[in-house]
Amino acid sequence: MSHEMIALTMCLTLMVLLLTGQRIFGVVGFVGAAASLFLWGDGGAEMPFNASIVLLNWFPLLTLPLFIFMGYMLSESGIADDLYKMFHVWMGPLNGGLAIGTVVLMVAISAMNGLSVAGMAIGTSIALPEMLKRGYNKRMITGVIQAGSSLGIMVPPSIVLVLYGMIARQPVSQLWMAGVFPGLLLAALFILYIVVRCAFQKDLGPALPKEERESYTMHDKLNLLKAGIVPLVIIFTVTGLFMVGVTSLVESSAVGAAAATIAAIAKRRLTRKVLDDALHKTLSVSCMFMWIILAALCYGAVFDGLGAVHAIETLFLDEWGLSPWGVLVMMQVSYIIMGMFLDDTAMLVIVAPLYIPLIIELGFNPVWYGVLYTVTCQIAYMTPPFGYNLFLMKAMAPKEIELVDIYKSIVPFVALMVIGLGVIMAFPDIALYLPQAYYGK
Repeated sequence: MSHEMIALTMCLTLMVLLLTGQRIFGVVGFVGAAASLFLWGDGGAEMPFNASIVLLNWFPLLTLPLFIFMGYMLSESGIADDLYKMFHVWMGPLNGGLAIGTVVLMVAISAMNGLSVAGMAIGTSIALPEMLKRGYNKRMITGVIQAGSSLGIMVPPSIVLVLYGMIARQPVSQLWMAGVFPGLLLAALFILYIVVRCAFQKDLGPALPKEERESYTMHDKLNLLKAGIVPLVIIFTVTGLFMVGVTSLVESSAVGAAAATIAAIAKRRLTRKVLDDALHKTLSVSCMFMWIILAALCYGAVFDGLGAVHAIETLFLDEWGLSPWGVLVMMQVSYIIMGMFLDDTAMLVIVAPLYIPLIIELGFNPVWYGVLYTVTCQIAYMTPPFGYNLFLMKAMAPKEIELVDIYKSIVPFVALMVIGLGVIMAFPDIALYLPQAYYGK
């Protein structure tokens, strides 16, 4: 059997086993370890062992549980709720103001947690009932929450970019910096859409009634502003200390975790239940990602040994005659198609061993490509039939919001993401300006 056929067999086996519903890391690790034993005999057992040593020796991995804990501590203690109350009062007088505030909230939640599921949970439990109660169109608000929560995997400390950095062997600090402006660009596109749409169709996002606006005195507004600023101060302290070089990446994550805990104590919200919930969720998510990274390193090592990257390069460039940009576009299309059926980690594990070395060989910046991959994951999160955010919204939303409403709600936001992806592809400096300015490269 040729190396190309072995690589194809591995991919097909992986896809089939994923359809059985088994855990991703178990399937990926099994295929990688089994293939290494089949190809190289007993010595192949060293491959997953070496991959585990690489994982354990990667010091920045400590940032993963610390940043996740920071996010869960802020959300479980209700400090994130204060942020939405602030947006509710200050943005409510505008048409679509609560939807705009929700997008801003999602950006803030993203900077606290790095996962889309946290934004979805807070958006559906806090923002969605408030907007429904005030007459907002249900399709508008479900689309806003799904699109806004997807920013969690773009804005630092993005856990998906950590995963990409480990598998692609790229510096996480540069990937996080590269995600800042693209994340803000997408948020700006969402806000612009809400402003324009609600200006022409005021019934989609009515302003707060005059009586409710007048019920809040300036003193009340300032108190809400003070309470809502606490999580923002934590976010900017963590990122600011890192950007100016006072703390390293790992130290910044420790500062964030400590600051979130201190804020919960200061507000007298650090109960035993809050601490237990934050720790349990942190442990669950951290272990899941560590197992996935370990399995991906094993799987990728087999591909490197097979030389499958060169086979794919020959197929794309020589046999199909694609230009480097044609190859790049085809990669993004394949991510969107796979995203209809798989989550972001499964997609990355399957194609990263093939795509990332090829991207580097074609002369593209792998940090910039990490941003493109992440934006495409955001699109995949909201693409039927099996978009991750679609089912999260259905599980968390009230019964009056049907699945057809959820599917229709994401159409304009997916279109905006595709536009954003095109802009970032056409102007790489949107992603690369911060890393290059900070590192002087």
